[in-house]
Amino acid sequence: MALQRLRNQLLLLFVLCSIVSEISATEVCSNTILPGLKGDDGTVGLEGEVGKQGKTGPPGHQGLTGALGSRGEAGQTGKTGPAGSRGCKGDPGASGPPGVKGKPGTTCDCGRYRKVVGQMDININKLKNAIKFLKNVILGIVETDEKLYLMVREARKYQEALVNCNRRGGTLAMPKNKETNSVLTRYLNQAGLTQVFIGLQTAGDQPSMQGVYADQSPLLNYTAWAEGEQQGGAANSTCVELNSVGRWGQVACDASMFYVCEFNKAHRSHHTVTDMPTIDE
Repeated sequence: MALQRLRNQLLLLFVLCSIVSEISATEVCSNTILPGLKGDDGTVGLEGEVGKQGKTGPPGHQGLTGALGSRGEAGQTGKTGPAGSRGCKGDPGASGPPGVKGKPGTTCDCGRYRKVVGQMDININKLKNAIKFLKNVILGIVETDEKLYLMVREARKYQEALVNCNRRGGTLAMPKNKETNSVLTRYLNQAGLTQVFIGLQTAGDQPSMQGVYADQSPLLNYTAWAEGEQQGGAANSTCVELNSVGRWGQVACDASMFYVCEFNKAHRSHHTVTDMPTIDE
């Protein structure tokens, strides 16, 4: 029994020694430090330096509309704007008080004034007749309600004649209707001429379709082409003449002949008698 108890004790001693040896070896060879218990909170440190400004973040949501501010001072007066449209006529105002009665007038010597006015009427009629004589006889001008026509007895090419009429304040005569064509035909016969330039040009092969007057208006309804002229003429015969029977014919623009200038009365109303065109340059 004693021996058996000794063995058990020795075995227990051996086990304890093994355990102690293993624990000691673990503590000596291991670098691991076992954490201790959590200490108390330390004191708050000093505030650090300001860091660098970070990137701009995304815009926030639109805020609510603020209250209206106080009204500012009046600005400088701007430029005057355009005038507005005219308004409606207003109602008539009340009648004003009657004026002071005037002094009695003197007796009128009407007989003497009537005589002066009558003499002025006679002088005016004489002046009108003198102007008419000057235009119709001396200058050879033909007059209608709206136009004045002047026969220029100096042979010129078409373009020269056109420029000459323009310098006088008119243009080459343009018979755009039957009445004007008849007036120019009578004028031509009274002058004892057989043909003159008129203010009309055509495309040589189609005179009735592609004509244009000196004022750039197109040849429209009225024409007075001589027989055979509507079939066209030579390519260089684009200018037009008026003959003594009132017919139109194509003629070369380089040909030289007399011509008739046309003037609007409205455009020459401010000229004096001495400003009127003459027969020859």
